[in-house]
Amino acid sequence: MDFDLSPEQQMVMETVREFADAEIAPVAGEMDRGRFPADIMARLAEMDLMGLCFPEEYGGAGGDYLSYCLAVEEITRVCASTGITFEAHISLGCMPIHLFGNEEQKKRYLVPLCRGETMGSFGLTEPGAGSDAGGTQTTAVVDGDSWVINGSKIFITNAKYARFVTITAVTERGQGTRGISAIIVPTDAPGFTIRPLTEKMGWHGSNTNELSFDNVRVPLENLVGKRGEGFKQFLIVLDGGRIAVAAMGVGIAQACLNASLTYAKERVQFGQSISRFQAVSFKLADMATNIELARNLYYKAAWLRDQGRPYKKEAAMAKLFATEMATRSALEAIQIHGGYGCMKEFPVERYLRDAKICEIGEGTSEVQRLLIARLLGC
Repeated sequence: MDFDLSPEQQMVMETVREFADAEIAPVAGEMDRGRFPADIMARLAEMDLMGLCFPEEYGGAGGDYLSYCLAVEEITRVCASTGITFEAHISLGCMPIHLFGNEEQKKRYLVPLCRGETMGSFGLTEPGAGSDAGGTQTTAVVDGDSWVINGSKIFITNAKYARFVTITAVTERGQGTRGISAIIVPTDAPGFTIRPLTEKMGWHGSNTNELSFDNVRVPLENLVGKRGEGFKQFLIVLDGGRIAVAAMGVGIAQACLNASLTYAKERVQFGQSISRFQAVSFKLADMATNIELARNLYYKAAWLRDQGRPYKKEAAMAKLFATEMATRSALEAIQIHGGYGCMKEFPVERYLRDAKICEIGEGTSEVQRLLIARLLGC
């Protein structure tokens, strides 16, 4: 077994780490106050990272999926808002078109995404269809040479900054999940309304939206893949996305450990640094151990994906463990900081708010446990 990263993977990790520390970390507080990281995304595009794991022929960098996840971890370590913006762009915005789009769609839509000319966005969740994505109510009906779309989506990332959004809609009534298709919808199409949702617990710099479709017409050629296969498509998309969200969890947890270790060494009580008290040092030891476990989980899942091997169970395990671990790490970080941990001048309270959302997005912890149990034959 070889646990070493390849030279290319190591270079990506180190390059993104240096960039994150130098250019994202100093403005992370501004992101938490609601600033969208548009300038950071532009810089990532200049670094050929917005299409990191896609072929060069479509404007990508030709990297593997583990390299992408390494970048997600390093970005999220300093700012989860920037991390989810980047993650949603690639995992949800680019990936459906890369995996299921035809050649014309890849040239028309994937190329500008990989070049960072627009943000990637994917419309799946609805007010009445969250974990039960098969309960999609948005419809797309054929009328001449167009799809006519009606319905709504909620909690959709990056849509305000996207030229188009790939959405799911019912195209075959009465067919259940086999009647759901994926369709690319330009955001400037008449009847398409985007309303940002700003009052969130965390990820304040991430653009989260509610979408509404009122007789929105798009060409029939905007269908992604085969009609009726949208449900199957987004399950595959989410499998990959869960590995990246696991990397986000590891990034947040690493930030918690770094901040806690620094504070514990500097904070003096009873005549010595609190890091020397077993009650604190054991918390730090547990955090470090769990981070290493979670990192190995997502490394393995990403490696399996890169090898073309089944990875659904490993992706669910990585997402489940890493995100719940991140929340526990943030709680321990606040405890180590004491009263200061509850103050916004210290970042650990932000880490807690950002970590908790990771347990919900791209499949809740409960859904991950259900999926893992099914794959075990339960």
